[in-house]
Amino acid sequence: MVFLSTTGDVLDAAQQTAFEKYIAKGGGYVGVHAAADTEYDWPFYGGLAGAYFQSHPAIQPATVRVEDRAHPATAHLAAAWDRTDEWYNYRTNPRERAHVLATLDESTYTGGTMSGDHPLAWCQEYSGGRAFYTGAGHTKESYAEPAFRTHLLGGIQYATGRAQADCRPETGYTALFDGTAASLKGWKQAGPGSFTLNEDDGTLTSTGGMGMLWYAAEEQHAYSLKLDWKMASQSGDDNSGVYVGFPASDDPWSAVNNGYEIQIDATDTPDHTTGSVYGFKAADIEARDAALNPPGEWNTYEIRVQGERLKVFLNGRKINDFTNHDPARSLRQGYVGIQNHGSEDQVAFRHIRIKELKELKELSEKGSRG
Repeated sequence: MVFLSTTGDVLDAAQQTAFEKYIAKGGGYVGVHAAADTEYDWPFYGGLAGAYFQSHPAIQPATVRVEDRAHPATAHLAAAWDRTDEWYNYRTNPRERAHVLATLDESTYTGGTMSGDHPLAWCQEYSGGRAFYTGAGHTKESYAEPAFRTHLLGGIQYATGRAQADCRPETGYTALFDGTAASLKGWKQAGPGSFTLNEDDGTLTSTGGMGMLWYAAEEQHAYSLKLDWKMASQSGDDNSGVYVGFPASDDPWSAVNNGYEIQIDATDTPDHTTGSVYGFKAADIEARDAALNPPGEWNTYEIRVQGERLKVFLNGRKINDFTNHDPARSLRQGYVGIQNHGSEDQVAFRHIRIKELKELKELSEKGSRG
């Protein structure tokens, strides 16, 4: 259900009850612009929309900073999106409850009141359903703008379940690769092949191999590693992966033999396909298939390591839960990297970020016992 610049009270009590039941059964909500200026006395709606309108300055140009470039509503955009609209200020910041996709750069226009953290578009799972909101779309010119229409379509596709995305709140991550050449400092190529940087769309694309680009600047211990990836081939016959828990080495086979690979491959056996811990444990195939976007579209991995336990989330859904029992390997320390598999395999990566987690003693002990 799309609330297209609604204002005030639009549903009576019976309709509100019916709408809540619709969302609870997996329904989708899309709020556009003045949808945040709606139903102030209905707490359910306020939570679903994510934030209420407070004020706005005059219509003017501004720069939108895109935080999530994997979500279908924002994957087509550059890191900076310059456009003219009526820019809302909100009564609260939705960041702690929803996943922020894009923010307004308050230094690029006048009248922003959110102290430099000014979410503009966000998504979330809410009360059994899915919700997407964008503060853009006040002007009639917006609806003739291809980039805005694609933005809106992507939000609708997410809300209807036609496209998958990780819409859990995300805070506290540090960028390891942000799409710029400068952010490759600390990364090293091991073995043949390489990754091609495209700063226009912020991607690294694998070429040749079998090799590995690994983050040599810092060994990791307990962490959440997130990254976005996309297969280039429409057939899905591309091969790559994410390595974790391997010792420092200029030999990519050291990562294979001493660490673990989270696989990216649509066409192999279950323990060698997307979401598997390569050669050790297949993903939950039903959960994986429900969460997976097709080749040519972006997906998001979270690889969470604590003690000897490794969890894999695809677009926000847990698809693998693995515990290391091999005394020759350890997930408690090691490096992370991305694989370039071969000349016929092209997989693009972007927005690689990491967050340190507490390595709880009891969790490590449980992981060791399985």
